[in-house]
Amino acid sequence: MQEWPEITALELLVAVADHGSVSAGARAVDMAQPNASRSLARMERSLGVPLLTRSTAGAKLTPAGLVVVDWARDVLTAARTLVDGTAALTETAGGELRVSASQTVAEHLLPAWLAVLRTQHPEASVLLQVHNTAEVVAGVLSGGCDLGFVEGPRAPRGVRTAVVARDELVLVVGPDHPWTRRRSRVGADELVATPLLTREPGSGTRVRLDDELRAQVGRPARALQELGSNAAVRVAVQAGAGPAVLSRLSVADALASGAVLEVPLDLELGRELRAVWTGPRRLTGLAADLVAIARSHTP
Repeated sequence: MQEWPEITALELLVAVADHGSVSAGARAVDMAQPNASRSLARMERSLGVPLLTRSTAGAKLTPAGLVVVDWARDVLTAARTLVDGTAALTETAGGELRVSASQTVAEHLLPAWLAVLRTQHPEASVLLQVHNTAEVVAGVLSGGCDLGFVEGPRAPRGVRTAVVARDELVLVVGPDHPWTRRRSRVGADELVATPLLTREPGSGTRVRLDDELRAQVGRPARALQELGSNAAVRVAVQAGAGPAVLSRLSVADALASGAVLEVPLDLELGRELRAVWTGPRRLTGLAADLVAIARSHTP
């Protein structure tokens, strides 16, 4: 019987994907690099799948490694739900808030918001789920969560909404892509004719891009490969698999380090990030406090 991978090893693998190298991933999870290398090698042997290609220039995720990273995110999300949920069983005095957030918000904004909420309500319990925008809205409408945070070009139907922040989509490529040498902007016609690495249908990023391209040229983006997370798309871009249009929030670190490069677009791809809920128009309690924090603590 195959051994179960260790949660710490999965967390390390995701950190390697997010931060671009084994050393940076090890620092992110507070692990010594030699221990990190051994942990990854042990997991490769256990799974029977090569996750990294190693060279004198460093280590990169293999195509199989990119897929495993995507699955590992689901496992880590489930593990966090288990830990947070069991903790909430004994921490009810300060109230409980069930929050569902799209990946861009959950990865890059929500942790800071929740840190502030914890200082204001140390006894409160927050149960967090991470989905794409369509799934967040469905969860709010079904009563599966109290408050959602989504991204998209327009307010979803059937829910109350409040704009809490703004973002934009940018076109990014790997350092060796031919577009890094171009001097002109990429227009809608060229973009729609180019196969892109994309998020899955239903994600706010994909919806915003497809809506704009349909408005400009009558067709949505062509998907070279659909991936289930911003990080998976970003790592694939870094590996040279193709160009992608992603949230600036999700590629800020990679742009700063030069792991990916921005190509100017002849398109306006701004968007609003919204809180969504059902019931009375005016929020109260923990939900109201979290929305207020989101509005005042977003860069």
